[in-house]
Amino acid sequence: MERLETVRIPPARSPSPTLVFLHEGLGSAALWRNFPARVAERSGLGALVYSRCGNGFSERVELPRTPEYMHDEALVELPRLLDEFEIGDTVLVGHSDGASIALIFAAEFAERVRAVVVLAPHLFVEEHSLRSIAEIRERFETTALRQKMARYHADPEHTFYGWNDVWLSPEFRDWNIEAYAARVRAPVLAVQGLDDEYGTLLQLERLRERAQADVDCLLLAGCGHAPHLERPASVEAAVAGWIEEQL
Repeated sequence: MERLETVRIPPARSPSPTLVFLHEGLGSAALWRNFPARVAERSGLGALVYSRCGNGFSERVELPRTPEYMHDEALVELPRLLDEFEIGDTVLVGHSDGASIALIFAAEFAERVRAVVVLAPHLFVEEHSLRSIAEIRERFETTALRQKMARYHADPEHTFYGWNDVWLSPEFRDWNIEAYAARVRAPVLAVQGLDDEYGTLLQLERLRERAQADVDCLLLAGCGHAPHLERPASVEAAVAGWIEEQL
């Protein structure tokens, strides 16, 4: 098993499913801030928070990544990690890339998933997203973003280009997980900022059309790509309350 940066939060009640937090493309365990602990506290569930390989202070990955890197995480790495920690039932909480990973896992390992929370999910590639991803590349190369990322990643350049290069590659334009979304049977809560620079409401519309279970949506005006950080109190309460209703 690769060396992974992990954080465990013990449950307040037992037995219960475990919250599993799956971060965004440039995220890490620490960049969730207090969100996992707050949701765990409110819901009474234990949690696993981790940095995927190539992010945070986990092991590096070989670059360049392929367009299948989120599939690899959902279908190979995440099941191995859950087995390592002896985690059975889960409630997945994913942000951006992590939300896509959550949907793929929920489709393939339905028996292990009680509910799914997706924050700013990607089901397919939008030009809207690619423009913002190209813009953040310029910021990384011309501003202090690289230095800021160094507080949360062992090798910020490796982390940044490992994500940015694959999203901007011509091969990635055909990336699409709608077929996986169509196999999701667990209830889903989708949270989206209406000013999200990396995705539009079309992502949620496709998710609601495809998923087999109910998809509840929380739309936040004046909010961008990180609802849990931009509107922490309201998102924490909504996510924890929704999870309690599902269980």
